[in-house]
Amino acid sequence: MYLERLQRALPDVKRRIERAVERAGRSDPDAVTLVAVTKGHSLEALFAARDAGLRAIGENRVQEGRSKHEQTGDLGLDWHLIGHLQRNKAGVALRTFTLIHSLDSLRLARAIDREAEKLGVKAAVLVQVNASGEGSKQGFPVEEGSSAIGEICQLPHLRVQGLMTMAPFTGDEETLRSTFRRTVELYEKCSEEVERFEARHLSMGMTNDFEIAIEEGANMVRLGTVLFGER
Repeated sequence: MYLERLQRALPDVKRRIERAVERAGRSDPDAVTLVAVTKGHSLEALFAARDAGLRAIGENRVQEGRSKHEQTGDLGLDWHLIGHLQRNKAGVALRTFTLIHSLDSLRLARAIDREAEKLGVKAAVLVQVNASGEGSKQGFPVEEGSSAIGEICQLPHLRVQGLMTMAPFTGDEETLRSTFRRTVELYEKCSEEVERFEARHLSMGMTNDFEIAIEEGANMVRLGTVLFGER
């Protein structure tokens, strides 16, 4: 079921990404990483993603991701944690996920740093920013972002590889663009001013807004429903 749906949906999604890249005046659609969000779906979705050539897998919850990871073994996938991470699960997350998108507080940054030291690794993370100002959204306000990110980048066992944001769930294009633009501005500021900020990934855009996110500068999009259907 999942593979058949993915074989139908993926070519269209790739075309949409290519066109958004062209509209943005960028040259290489392959520079946009597609994270296939399998949260809430069965293991069949993981195997379908792999068979369709998708490498980056997104999970929202640590325990669900860990369970799937243990059940599937080594599929050659990169596991991305895209949902909120509790401090007491930082160690489990580091043993499961390649990249944590949702570093949303200094306390969490310090917890990940401690666990990374215990494991003898450098934890790859993205700092989550709240660029929309919504009270329901987690992450650093963009106005405070560069200062907090500077502090996080000094933690010795973290590799801060970029930023992540979530836009409001709205059809208002200007609201979406404004959210993404503010994140891009912070990303560029950190790239220029913050020592050890790697500026590799700008994770913005989901099923309802990924084309706009790419037009505004995203190089990583998190797509679930458009690929696998409703959960």
